[in-house]
Amino acid sequence: MRIKDVITVLEAWAPPSLQEDYDNCGLQVGDPSADVTSALVCLDCTEAVVAEAAAKGCGLIITHHPVIFKGLKSLVARTYVERTVLAALKHGIAIYAIHTNLDNVLNGVNGEIAARLGLLRTRVLAPRSGQLRKLAVFVPLAQAEAVRKALFGAGAGQVGAYDECSFSSEGVGTFKAGEGTDPFVGKVGERHQEPEVRVEVILPPHLEGRVVAAMRSAHPYEEVAFDLIPLANGHPGIGSGLVGEWDQPLEEGIFLSKLKEIFGLRSVRHTALLGQPVRRIALCGGSGSFLLEQAVASGADAFLTGDLKYHQYFDADRRLLLADIGHYGSEQFTPALIARYLEREMPTFAVRLTETVTDPIHYS
Repeated sequence: MRIKDVITVLEAWAPPSLQEDYDNCGLQVGDPSADVTSALVCLDCTEAVVAEAAAKGCGLIITHHPVIFKGLKSLVARTYVERTVLAALKHGIAIYAIHTNLDNVLNGVNGEIAARLGLLRTRVLAPRSGQLRKLAVFVPLAQAEAVRKALFGAGAGQVGAYDECSFSSEGVGTFKAGEGTDPFVGKVGERHQEPEVRVEVILPPHLEGRVVAAMRSAHPYEEVAFDLIPLANGHPGIGSGLVGEWDQPLEEGIFLSKLKEIFGLRSVRHTALLGQPVRRIALCGGSGSFLLEQAVASGADAFLTGDLKYHQYFDADRRLLLADIGHYGSEQFTPALIARYLEREMPTFAVRLTETVTDPIHYS
């Protein structure tokens, strides 16, 4: 297995185009063409994690948080970042980060938190706009189904939990084939009318090349007439945070106890109890305070996240219960999520979970 083969599998799940502008996902250290037999998965890549990878013979570290966020002007072991990178280079270990791109897919970091909580009917809390394209292609009636199948096979036509979604409308197309052409229908030099179907599907931008290539391959015409249109619609499966619910509500105290049990916490920081049952939960792994208003608008009874600041507890303004389980606490299950995905998609590739606890916050 080459490192770039592993990357291809990861980026089919969480494309780099979905990362936030400030982020630095992708291969941070190493040669993508190098061979690798096993990977160590972690939340944070530290010197200790690199040492663990070396001891276990792992040639690749897959980390959620990038070790390199800002540009490095030198590598002289002055900071933990420089020391970690130097250690990886010394041992010939590559480092790959899958961060906010994994936060922004429905079955990513937040989906794992929701699954641990047992939430049902989950959806993205703040769908991201500009993540959809509409493809409309004009096809002769008899070949329309073959083109549809090609589009679906390349990944187009998915709307939320529904697949193979399209719309078709019939009309008449006209064209005149020029000299040197070999028209599928009609004659060279004569205007031809052909009953056609306009087939419309939506697709994410990162699949554009693959979908268009599949369409061209299945289409009978030499010159394919099609429109590719950016959409302002929010993508139902891409964006920040998540909201879900339980069939049966919980009393607030029981809800907080459930959080401590599931996330292994001694305590949970939260706003004052409201005396209301908790049924619908909004959540965001890591630092999610920027989603407070969306959480309120979703009708959530509680908002679960980490890294809340003092005045943000006032911002909740008794509109919902705000619960802070910490940055590490909320994302601690992410390495297991990544490992399960790789084991399913690459069953012959060895994937190991780190045994190094990287939570930098301690309590006494």
